[in-house]
Amino acid sequence: MCYSGLRMTKRMGYRDWRWQALWWHHFFLLWSTINGQTRYSIPEELKQGSVVGNLAKDLGLGLSEIFDRKLRVASEAGEQYFSVDAGKGELVVNDRIDREALCGQSASCVLPLQVVIEDPLQLFRVEVEIQDINDNAPRFPSNDITLEVAESTGLGVRFPLESAIDPDVGSNSLKSYTLSKDECFNIRVKEVAGGRKVPELILSKSLDREVKTAHKLLLTALDGGSPVRSGTAQLFITVLDNNDNVPAFEKTMYKVSISENAAEGALIVQTKATDMDDGQNGEIEYLFGSHTSDTVLSVFSIDHISGTIFLKGKLDFEATANYELDISAKDKGSPRMEGHCTVHVEVLDVNDNAPEIILTSHSKPVREDSPNGTVVALISARDLDSGDNGKITLQLPKKSQFALKPSFSHNYALVTSGVLDRENVSDYNIEITASDLGSPSLSSKKIIPVSIIDVNDNPPVFTQPSYNVYLKENGVPGSILYSVSASDLDFGENAKISYSILDSKVQDVSVSSYVYINSDNGSIYSMHSFDYEKLKVFQIQVQAKDQGSPSLSSNATVHVFILDQNDNAPAVIYPSSAALGSLSHQRMPRSAKAGHLVTKVTAVDADSGHNAWISYRLAEATDASLFTVNLYTGEVRTKRAASEQDDSSQRLLIEIKDDGEPVQSSTVTVSILLEDGLHEPILDLRQKAAEPSKKTGRITLYLILSLASVSVLSLLTFLILAVKCIRNSRSSGSCCTRRSDCDDYKNPNRNLQIQLNTDGPIKYVEVLGGDMLSQSQSFRSCMSPMSEYSDFTLIKPSSTTDFKEVISVLDASLPDSTWTFESQQVSRKQPLILIIERKHCYVYLLQDILDHSIV
Repeated sequence: MCYSGLRMTKRMGYRDWRWQALWWHHFFLLWSTINGQTRYSIPEELKQGSVVGNLAKDLGLGLSEIFDRKLRVASEAGEQYFSVDAGKGELVVNDRIDREALCGQSASCVLPLQVVIEDPLQLFRVEVEIQDINDNAPRFPSNDITLEVAESTGLGVRFPLESAIDPDVGSNSLKSYTLSKDECFNIRVKEVAGGRKVPELILSKSLDREVKTAHKLLLTALDGGSPVRSGTAQLFITVLDNNDNVPAFEKTMYKVSISENAAEGALIVQTKATDMDDGQNGEIEYLFGSHTSDTVLSVFSIDHISGTIFLKGKLDFEATANYELDISAKDKGSPRMEGHCTVHVEVLDVNDNAPEIILTSHSKPVREDSPNGTVVALISARDLDSGDNGKITLQLPKKSQFALKPSFSHNYALVTSGVLDRENVSDYNIEITASDLGSPSLSSKKIIPVSIIDVNDNPPVFTQPSYNVYLKENGVPGSILYSVSASDLDFGENAKISYSILDSKVQDVSVSSYVYINSDNGSIYSMHSFDYEKLKVFQIQVQAKDQGSPSLSSNATVHVFILDQNDNAPAVIYPSSAALGSLSHQRMPRSAKAGHLVTKVTAVDADSGHNAWISYRLAEATDASLFTVNLYTGEVRTKRAASEQDDSSQRLLIEIKDDGEPVQSSTVTVSILLEDGLHEPILDLRQKAAEPSKKTGRITLYLILSLASVSVLSLLTFLILAVKCIRNSRSSGSCCTRRSDCDDYKNPNRNLQIQLNTDGPIKYVEVLGGDMLSQSQSFRSCMSPMSEYSDFTLIKPSSTTDFKEVISVLDASLPDSTWTFESQQVSRKQPLILIIERKHCYVYLLQDILDHSIV
């Protein structure tokens, strides 16, 4: 026998196991793969452990893949007749295989196997053909057969005998019958439906009861195997006295069809036989053949008088599709004559079996980034019905992320067909509906759970892209500054987040020397305390990284603003001698009048905002009625004219306080010596500038140097202003040449207002920008013409918002001029500077001045 020219088998003729071993030694087993199917052929009754074929090699698998990919073999027959030797990759016999028990009288006996391997999931179909060996001899249902034949029976009359049974098939099945030698009888073989061979006894010579009353014959059944096997039965024939006519049926073969769902008691067919004799010799009784099986007797019944056959039990097309009934008609004569016919009953299939869905392999988790077509599970479907009743269609719900891919013989692969996102759906319960094409259609459902494996496809996300942290200076090292937080939509290790600080520079120093971060919770801690006067603001780049592979990350910026604390006391910068022992010696003429400028105390505060607002107060004095200190400028003046009764040595303790909380203060002691004959006070310098000075001391040198410096500075300023006014007149402002113009000056966008105050000893100009109700900022600077050194004092605004630098103190010596600076942030966010000299004022951009280093 040959399969596709690739497989050859050799017949097996002995049942003896030793013979099987010898036969197997000479048995060559070839395989063939057709349309993804591998086919083997083996004889039945092989020993356990016998090799069927090298499955790994035939499927193109390495030996390591058998274990790594979890190769397993499943039999559609239910019993596990085969297994795989993982060490050799061979398919071996696991249990005794009896072809007759598996396939009965079927001409072909094939055991389908499903070989499943994982990673990736694949299904192979392997067919093992079980070849028959001649291990069964023909056997008669009964070892003794008895017949009664009337002596008047005519020559050529046939008497059907019971067939022998041989479970083997093909050439090993029943082939012929022989009869022991007898002068009156011989044997003939009749082949009926289904290929069954029925022996018929033929009367070849007239019988004579008076000569021989009985005949004893040996009936032998022979198969076609090699060597031939046989079975025998004893045939006893009794010769009876005359009953001339045998009952004869109208038909020798009745063919009927009946639905398998027919009710019990349903009429199958009515057989009819006639007998030409009279009386009891002509009365007929209908019976099932003497060798009718119990299975047939449990399903059918016959009316002995009418010959009508009824349905007694339940029919099942899936169990038995056809029945052959042997019907006998006997008369009541003596001897009783008997006629025979055959009733062929065909059972019609009814759609009484719903389709069944079988999970061939367990569903495996699927990565969410799996491409379309990834195999999730292997399934098969079957319906025990036939025809359209057994045709199956499988359906999935609409808009499913999965699809069914047919492979072969009602086997399907459940594959992905859409985008999977574990963050949206982490588990699927896939409902598969199987329906047949019967009428009415039957269906069944099966739910296959599928889990989605997370893939690191989502980076950590901070709660906000940037954070603003406001930190008071002088904090405790190691204190927490802020806690950032990020979340990750992924799962497991892919969602575990660690925090780190990206390296950057803060004042040329690595940011890691300032702060560190807890990698687990994102809390940021300070490494040391911060000083607002040294560092006002810095940035931290925080990175959140998950632990996926590859890892994903995102960044957020933390802006740290250091808030000023009042940690600096005012520092006295004039009188300079105050730095040495906090004592300053000053002189004044005893002839000084009220309002005489004795000296001026100047202090600065390294803090900012309110913490840097400085006020001066006379704390102690030798004669408190003689002197007064300006609260804001620190100018020390006489409250009244000095008299001869006043002590010549006056001691003043001046307290300098800031506006912070708590208040910081410092003191300076000024010693004033009242001298007679000192007729040229500082106040008279401005009025007597044209007169030649008689003093050749230090004050003259200072005045010359101051005048020269201010003249050069003024010349440079005027030249630059002239150029800037021409170039930027369209965008930055305009120039005016008269003080009256300054009084009424308005910015072209009408957002700038100028107020001039000349009342009192303090003269100043105030520039206001924008709506008075808006958050505008202004600088007011004041200078008294009475100042000995023309000191310039800047009073800072209440808020330092939008200002990058703080201009501390400008000392200038300009006895003949009054300067006032005013800076304002206008609506266009352009800082302006107003300069007033004598009767002229100039407005220009602050940036232009800084670019040319005017200030």
